[in-house]
Order: sequence, then C-alpha cells, then structure tokens
Amino acid sequence: MKRLLGVALGILTAIGGFVDIGDLVTNAVVGSRFGLSLAWVVLVGVVGICLFANMSGRVAAVSGRATFEVIRERMGARAGLANLGASFLINLMTVTAEIGGIALALQLASGVAYLLWVPVALLAVWLVIWRVKFKIMENVTGLVGLSLVVFAVALFLLKPDWGALASQVFTPSVSHEEKAGTYWYYAIALFGAAMTPYEVFFFSSGAVEEKWKVKDLAQSRLNVLLGFPLGGFLSLAIAGCAAVVLLPAGISVTTLSQVALPVAQAGGQIALAVLIVGIVAATFGAALETTLSSGYTLAQYFGWSWGKFRRPAQAARFHMCMIVVLLAGVAVLMTGVDPILVTEYSVVFSAIALPLTYLPILIVANDPQYMGEHVNKRPVNIAGMVYLVIILVASIAAIPLMIATGAGAGA
Repeated sequence: MKRLLGVALGILTAIGGFVDIGDLVTNAVVGSRFGLSLAWVVLVGVVGICLFANMSGRVAAVSGRATFEVIRERMGARAGLANLGASFLINLMTVTAEIGGIALALQLASGVAYLLWVPVALLAVWLVIWRVKFKIMENVTGLVGLSLVVFAVALFLLKPDWGALASQVFTPSVSHEEKAGTYWYYAIALFGAAMTPYEVFFFSSGAVEEKWKVKDLAQSRLNVLLGFPLGGFLSLAIAGCAAVVLLPAGISVTTLSQVALPVAQAGGQIALAVLIVGIVAATFGAALETTLSSGYTLAQYFGWSWGKFRRPAQAARFHMCMIVVLLAGVAVLMTGVDPILVTEYSVVFSAIALPLTYLPILIVANDPQYMGEHVNKRPVNIAGMVYLVIILVASIAAIPLMIATGAGAGA
C-alpha cells in the first residue's frame, strides 16, 4: 500500500492531464468520428510527456527547483514573462473548464442544472487547496480517479470486433465523411492534451512539495512510468467505447451524457454510478492541479514564497493568486459559456506554448551545475530533440488548422 500511494502524484497528474472534462469529450468525439485511427497520437503523447516529466522530476529532485523557476533563470525575465502570460491564460481557461466539468458531472448525477453546482464546486476546490495537505489531496483524488477504468471494463463488456479495432489502430485512415484537415486538427488537439504544460508545472512543483531528493529518483521514474501510461490507456478506452457504440450510430458528441452512453449501455446503472464518481474525481483533481499550477507559475516567476507545505500566512500571495483565478473562472462560467468548449480551445492554444516550456527543461537537464552526475544520457537527448521538432510543428500548425476546420466542426 505504501508503494501504491507513492505513485499517487503520477496518477493524479496523469488523470488530470489525460482525462479532464475536455479530454473526456475530445476522446469521445475522436472515437465517434475517427474510431481508433488516432490512437498513434496518444502513444506519441504518452512517450513525450513521460520523457519530459521524468526530466522535470529529476531536475526538481536534484536541484530542488521547480520548472518555472528554471524557465525564468534560463530564458531571462522577458522570454519567461511571455511564457508566463501564455501559461497563465491556458491555466485560467482550464480552471474554468474543470470547475464547469465538476458541475456537469454533478448535474449528470442529480438532474440539477449545472450552473447551480458551480458555486459548490468552487467552494470545494478552495477548501481542499486551503486546508488539505498535499499528500492527502493527491492520494484521495488520484486513487478515486482510478474509477475511470470503468471505460476499459465497459469496452470489454461491449464485446467489440477486436480485429476491426486493431485495424483502425494499425492502419489509420480518414473516412470519406471527414476531411484530412479535421483529422490533423484532432491529432494536434490530442497531442496538446497529452503534453499540456501545466502537467510538468504541477509534477515538478509537487516534487518540491514532497521534498524529493536524489534518493527519490527511482520513485520519480515509477510515478512517470505508471501514471502517464495509465492516463493514455484511459484515453484509448474512452475513444474505444465511442468507436464501438457512437460511431456506428452516427452520434456526434456534444454533451457529457453522450460520453457516458457506452458505459451505461455496457454496465447499466452500477457502471454509470462508478463512472460519475470517476468523472467527479478526475475533474476535481484537474481543477486542483490547474489552480495550483496558476499559483506555482506566478510565485516561481516573481520569486514569492509558495507551496502547500507552507501555511497560507507564509505564502499569502501564492494563495491569493489561486483565489483570484478560481473567482475569475466562476465569473466566466456564470455567463453561460460551454465549459467543454473552453477546455477544447485551451488544449489547442497550449500547443503554442509547448516549445517555451520544454526547451528550458531539456537545457537544464544537461547542465552539470544543476544536475551534477545526473545529466541526461545521450539517448534521452536524442529523443528530446526529436520531440522538440514535433512540438514545434504542432505549435505552428495548431491555429491555422483551427481556423481552417472551424475548430474541428467541419466534416
């Protein structure tokens, strides 16, 4: 049990990064429109986030510095400020969506309009951030979020044609009903979701919160190698369920209830109840991650005292920033904006900030002044350079494809 709880940071980060409210819907949309023909993107994203999360965790354990402290030092104040602005905007959009996602899940369970649940979600997230210790927070939300494995169980119970699904995975193609541009738009969206910067901000800051040292490097690798592939597996299970049930029926996913439909069809009321618990846990965990990441990025850039390991009075500006972010997110939601669309847009916009986030991590992971004997090995550097090229291409293509396809709406 102690070893299991030791990987909770990786599980929480992965579930929040891979299966938040936007990813739940995006994976279902992809499955309902393209089947599993974009499964390769999830694999590429999982390998990439494992690569850079492991670097950021190692940097935090060896140097005691979180990712945004490194970005400020290595890129300088001006370039670091540009990254801060982009990262903070994306975090704010994602916080907004996750608060809305919690409310949507509670609406699914109760039938009460989701806007009435928004203040409840706000209060719950704030109380956890304000009063609950980091270790308890990550253990509870991470492990309860594992309820989303019900998607994998449901896929098995649906008894699909496994050969047809395998064919979609290994011989991906675009159907006549879809356009190639739309296919590549969703490819970038899935890749951006897997590589979202707040994941490494939260993971490296969490390593500092937990006071990781060199002796914890094995634990860091275990967090990465168990947590992130688990998130990717859940993403594929969501897309697989949609490919089996929604694609043949021609159902276009626009709501959370449509995401849940395959699970309810496969496992009935019990499976649906487990799913709702998992969605609440996943969106709640993602709300905690992104809210904390907003505080982490600002405090680390400006050199403020930060961290849940400090009392609120000792890190007042850090906590005040998070309160402002939560209130701003709720204010946006109360206008009636669709929280699912907010997250889907934030995933694509995050692709633009990816190079600014991951290049400094790669540089510092090779700096002996920071890392000593724990600098990157040559194969890791080669893989890192390959991924920087992929990240750069995705960041350049994201906005043109969004415009050309109407954010994936055009078929």
